[in-house]
Amino acid sequence: MATTPKRSLSRSAARLAAVQALYQQEMESTPVAVLLHEFHHHRLGATIDGVEYAEAEVDFFDDLVKGADARREELDALIAGRLAEGWSMARLDKPMKAILRAGAYELAARADVPTPTVISEYVDVAKAFYDARESGFVNGLLDAIAKEVRK
Repeated sequence: MATTPKRSLSRSAARLAAVQALYQQEMESTPVAVLLHEFHHHRLGATIDGVEYAEAEVDFFDDLVKGADARREELDALIAGRLAEGWSMARLDKPMKAILRAGAYELAARADVPTPTVISEYVDVAKAFYDARESGFVNGLLDAIAKEVRK
């Protein structure tokens, strides 16, 4: 199935929303069902403070959030195994953890999405929160994970 620009945009919006939901979960220990409800009814495609958010592919968003939550220990082990010596998951800030978990989940579980697309999309998400150094970090780490999970 060819990817249309509209589908591409809705998946990009779903990825960004999934990172936001995973961040919120990390900050507040919000149950996944509550997060999904909140995002479905109040965030995805909504206008908040005068900013209109793009429509997100809801099923894709749900899969990213549920999957990253369900496989958190596995994903954290994948991520931690590629951190430089002296670094641990605890040393990463919460937005970075959310970006890496969502990206690692998509690489591990969504073989239908090409590796370059996954990496590029999460590098773009990182650019929304960080400077070039951190987005390069996301690129390198997700590339290393892809080499293991997509052999």
